[in-house]
Amino acid sequence: MLSDPTRLVFPPHFRWSTATSAFQIEGSRSADGRGRSIWDDFVDVPGAVKDGSTAEPSCDSYRHPEADIALVAGLGVDHYRFSIQWARVQPDGAGPANAAGLDHYSRFVDALLEAGVAPFPTLYHWEMPSAVEADGGWLNRDTAERFADYVALVADRLGDRVPQWYTLNEPAMTTLQGYATGALAPGKQLLFGALPTVHHQLLAHGRAAEVLRGRGARRVGLVNNHTWVLPLHDTDQDRAVAAVYDTIHNRLFSEPLLDGSYPDLEALGLPAMPVRSGDLELIGGSIDFYGVNFYNPTTVTAANGESPIPFDIVPTPGVPVTGFGPEWPIMPEALRDLLIDLHRRHPQLPPVIIGENGASFPEPESAGRVEDADRIDYLAGHITAVAEAIEAGVPVTEYTVWSLLDNWEWADGYTQRFGLVHVDFAKGERTPKASYDWYRDFIADARARASAARDAELAQ
Repeated sequence: MLSDPTRLVFPPHFRWSTATSAFQIEGSRSADGRGRSIWDDFVDVPGAVKDGSTAEPSCDSYRHPEADIALVAGLGVDHYRFSIQWARVQPDGAGPANAAGLDHYSRFVDALLEAGVAPFPTLYHWEMPSAVEADGGWLNRDTAERFADYVALVADRLGDRVPQWYTLNEPAMTTLQGYATGALAPGKQLLFGALPTVHHQLLAHGRAAEVLRGRGARRVGLVNNHTWVLPLHDTDQDRAVAAVYDTIHNRLFSEPLLDGSYPDLEALGLPAMPVRSGDLELIGGSIDFYGVNFYNPTTVTAANGESPIPFDIVPTPGVPVTGFGPEWPIMPEALRDLLIDLHRRHPQLPPVIIGENGASFPEPESAGRVEDADRIDYLAGHITAVAEAIEAGVPVTEYTVWSLLDNWEWADGYTQRFGLVHVDFAKGERTPKASYDWYRDFIADARARASAARDAELAQ
């Protein structure tokens, strides 16, 4: 690894970003006609959320978006990745738009642009209206059309000012944790019965891309959660189950988008995807960029006993961990290796955006300055990994820190803090951490280095 990230030189047009998601920061869950979502249902299940919290009011960003925009502008980022709640725009997942919901996001886009930051919205960050889930959710092919209808409502209102869009966030985690294991909403435990949700999400993305381009969008993509899969032991058995996990977590989602085909699931003893004529052509031609969210590698070993799952996920030996403990090991070079491997398997890889990268560490609950050296080290290591991947030829064009703010962390509630900015949830106070200042200064320095390198090249 390069030892000093402050000496890295990124391409002249490289972009820097930070991100949040709506349900995690907005609060105001019943304001202005917002409908109920699967996460409203999930938080009502006793024991589903670690600390029993409900994401209310969280950062209270729905009522105070100006505070977030000031912090985004202060970082000097090019883009702000935020999400739009389907249930705010279309409370029952069908029919006309809720004007108050669209008005909110329209004002937010205008305020970002006025602050000199380009909006980069995500149209689905796990927040499905409850009524859509009641009709089958992502198990139902018709949900792709309902999603396209919702996207049309948003694009008709915002498309004149928003040229770039993420459609879906991390469909892998919706499938694996939302429908297979039940760790996230909607809390289903279908194991391999969850696999049809893969195709229906990708189909929804393809239909949304059509809608967005029809309304003038210049860049449309999807962001997947990716992990670098490692076998615990150097044995044929562990290498085989590592390949199975890599297929289920990574390739099942990337290959339809990048190659227009699914991996051979039947060779693994699993049912084929519910593909109809024209589906793969729609999905395969749908992206202008490929989004990669990365947090950690995953180490697996062959399962013992009669489990229907052939692998066990185990701690990665010999590496530090984040506040989540052994389930989130820190290995920046895993991001480099993943990106290089992705490019090796897909030589015609479109521009790649790192859509999320960050870490949670134990921090105080009360407001105050946080000297989060662990987070700075994590970010520096992963930015270095991105630079090494670019040097190896991977077309990475943007890097995004998760998250701008400490927020409500899904099933972990308020027990994990990812933010560049500390949030006192009792008072609503926001205090930039040391990592906020570090990222702001790093972006400014990186731009200066890129400009100097360009000037030197022109002078030759």
